[in-house]
Amino acid sequence: MSDPDNAAGTARARPFSVAIVGRPNVGKSTLFNRLTGRRLALVDDTPGLTRDRREGRARLGALRFRVFDTAGFEDAEGRSLEARMRRQTEAAAKEADLVLLVIDAREGVTSLDREFARVLRRIGCRVMLIANKCEGKAGIPGLAEGHGLGFGNPVPVSAEHAEGFAGLQEAIRAAMPRAEDGEDRAQPPADDEEPDIASLPPEQRPIRLAIIGRPNVGKSTLVNRLLGEDRMLTGPEAGITRDAVETQWSWRGRPLRLVDTAGLRRRARIDDRLERLSVSDTLRVVRECQVAALVLDAEQMLEKQDLQIARLVVEEGRALVVVVNKWDLVDDPQAALRRLRDRIEISLPQVRGVRFATVSALHGRRLDDVAKAVLEAFDTWNTEVPTSKLNRWLEGAVTAHPPPVVQGRRPRMRFCRQTNTRPPTIALFGNKLVALPDDYLRYLENSLRDTFDLPGTPIRFVLRQTENPYAEKAEGRPRPRRA
Repeated sequence: MSDPDNAAGTARARPFSVAIVGRPNVGKSTLFNRLTGRRLALVDDTPGLTRDRREGRARLGALRFRVFDTAGFEDAEGRSLEARMRRQTEAAAKEADLVLLVIDAREGVTSLDREFARVLRRIGCRVMLIANKCEGKAGIPGLAEGHGLGFGNPVPVSAEHAEGFAGLQEAIRAAMPRAEDGEDRAQPPADDEEPDIASLPPEQRPIRLAIIGRPNVGKSTLVNRLLGEDRMLTGPEAGITRDAVETQWSWRGRPLRLVDTAGLRRRARIDDRLERLSVSDTLRVVRECQVAALVLDAEQMLEKQDLQIARLVVEEGRALVVVVNKWDLVDDPQAALRRLRDRIEISLPQVRGVRFATVSALHGRRLDDVAKAVLEAFDTWNTEVPTSKLNRWLEGAVTAHPPPVVQGRRPRMRFCRQTNTRPPTIALFGNKLVALPDDYLRYLENSLRDTFDLPGTPIRFVLRQTENPYAEKAEGRPRPRRA
């Protein structure tokens, strides 16, 4: 799934990169959010909240650079979850040009801080010591202890209160190599700056793709396979991913933003505060995404919770793609796919014809089908239908199946037009339209879907009451004259 366009991109000059590392609960994610200017990472007093490596664009005064947030360093080895988190942190440290080792100045230098300092020396990366939580006088002793780690003078900051960032800016600037023209390498090339997406041609605008589903269905494994690297933490434990992690990706030259999310369980089973934070973050991603890929477990396909998640996507008006993972474990693929289609037709009629992709993320099979389904769903989600064609369709649909009589009168639809895309939104104009029953609107929706080839995308109808020309006369006001 690697893209030659990506390879060409890495060959160009890249911006300076900084990794934020340290033991748990020293304020790494708070510092990351301050540098990026957005609440990209979940923040809580509970140690070990961050597990995956997260990347963002940092802005510190005039400086621009890439920044990585990492999991808290744990002294663990083997195949445990903590050991896998540690390896992800070490990978970020090796990739970065500069490592910010964060300590809690109020607690002072701990034995785990010293152990992590030894690990960073062994890796051979360039390290700058950051003494966080230095607001007030409580952090002065810990700031002094920081000199003993051997990384030079610690930089005192308070990420929570945004203090000390002028000194941090100067320290990072001094650590940057100079380009041949004398400019800081922190300043990225022009094509690496965040562009004005609205000004780009449609084919160059990145598609925001959310990977959603129940816990332990293989979402992070799928993201890693699509990216071609072990970027997300994976394993047999359910609920490893806690916060949404966005990553840039390109498929055949089309830019996408993959967002890996935490698994969504039934609300009644959520009793942990951290899980509630994770669920809230996932719901935010669904509201902000353009396409949502609902990942199913082929051995437990389309359970009640899967349907609830799919309905959430439809209610938010997002394009939906169903990705059935672990397809290599299915004994009778044709029968399983037929059952899945029948279940969706019955339980989710509002997205009839939704696109499917059957994959094995673990073995990297049929991954191109995911990208193809996403692009097709995105294009359908953006469909615009001319008003003339819409009104010919409406006339034919009403003639074939007139609306039912309500209170002795039949609702009358005069004309319609499309008022929006993402999803396609149709305004119906006429009389007594509020009396139209839901099943008749569903008939119109399916008819519109079949006529204009809009499979699997949500369709919205907005009912507009036309003005009664006799209303003013009845109230004693003169009727408007005809032209």
